[in-house]
Amino acid sequence: MRKILMTLSIGLLLSSTAGAAIVDVGNSTAPWLGFMNVFELPSNGGGYVFGSPWAVGDLVATFDDGNDKLTLSPNSIGDSNPFWYIGGGGPGAAGNKIMEANLYQEYTDVYNGQTLTFQGSVLSNTFTSAHSASIFIRDFASDYSSFNQTIVPLTAGPFSISLATDPGAGRHVQFGFQVVGVNVWITDVEPYGNAMITTIPEPATLALLGFGALAMIRRRRHA
Repeated sequence: MRKILMTLSIGLLLSSTAGAAIVDVGNSTAPWLGFMNVFELPSNGGGYVFGSPWAVGDLVATFDDGNDKLTLSPNSIGDSNPFWYIGGGGPGAAGNKIMEANLYQEYTDVYNGQTLTFQGSVLSNTFTSAHSASIFIRDFASDYSSFNQTIVPLTAGPFSISLATDPGAGRHVQFGFQVVGVNVWITDVEPYGNAMITTIPEPATLALLGFGALAMIRRRRHA
């Protein structure tokens, strides 16, 4: 039954009604992207340092497709340079940067002018106060110069967030997860906690997607 539900979800993931669309988390085969924004520590002024695409696994985001789970962990940089760690990296070293890790899917000219809803379920969030985790939808201008967003804290249990997107051409719509906090040496990560998200759609999501698909079929039959 689970495989049937997963197949249904994948087939209907991008289905939409005239003015609305619903998406779910999806597993590692979905077109996930990573982007990291790096900031100085608040004690160093908190200024922006740089931003760049980042490998999904390096965010750190780990998919376990066999158990339908996505785990978000504190970012860890395996570089001993003092740029990244106070006094140099190694076990017990304090991070020297604030990392804003963004895991997301992006679609251009797909959801323009629609109300997009991103739904799923968070299994747990054990991050300490050193890190915060959020769920977001962002709607970027064609040149990424500005964006609108809905962003909410990641808390255990089902989630459903929506954003009415701009109808303009060339816009980029993203949905996904963000973790913000100090970078941590890999051997010291566990005490900082993590967040776990199920990649199986909630039953309510499947029902809504199913109704949307049926409505589309009916419209086609009566066209």
